Amino acid sequence: MTDALTARELGHMSRMAVARGDKEGWLEIFAPDAVVQDPIGPSPFNPDGEGHKGREAIGKFYDEVISPSEKIEFEILSSTLCANECADVGIIRTWLAGGTHVAIVHCIFTYKTNGDNHLASLRAYWEFDKTELVEASTLG
Repeated sequence: MTDALTARELGHMSRMAVARGDKEGWLEIFAPDAVVQDPIGPSPFNPDGEGHKGREAIGKFYDEVISPSEKIEFEILSSTLCANECADVGIIRTWLAGGTHVAIVHCIFTYKTNGDNHLASLRAYWEFDKTELVEASTLG
C-alpha cells in the first residue's frame, strides 16, 4: 500500500500541470466534487463567489481563465502543511494572450486533500486591485 499524497504534493502537482498547459492532468488531481475558488469570493472569474464546483465547472474555469494565457509561472515563497491541508504563499506570473504583458499576483493558495490522492479544494487569496501589469520585456 502506498502512502496518500499530501496537500503540499497535490498543490505542487496542480501548479506544474497548469505551467505545462496540461488541462486533463490538472483536472485529474481534483476529486469529482472538488471546489476551486480563484480568487475567493465574487470576481470576474466567478460572479456569485461560490467557486467552481466539480470537474466540469473546474474545466470550464481552466478553458476561460487559464488556457488563454501564453505562459504561467509560480514562485512559492513559503509552504505550511497541517494535517490534510496546506497553505502556500507565493507569486503567480501570467503572460497574457499575445505575450507582451505579464500579470503579477501575490497570493496565498490553500489546498485540502480528500485523503484519497485528490484535492477536495483549491482556494486562492488574492486581490484584483493589487495585480501588477508589466511589460514582458522587463522580466529577465
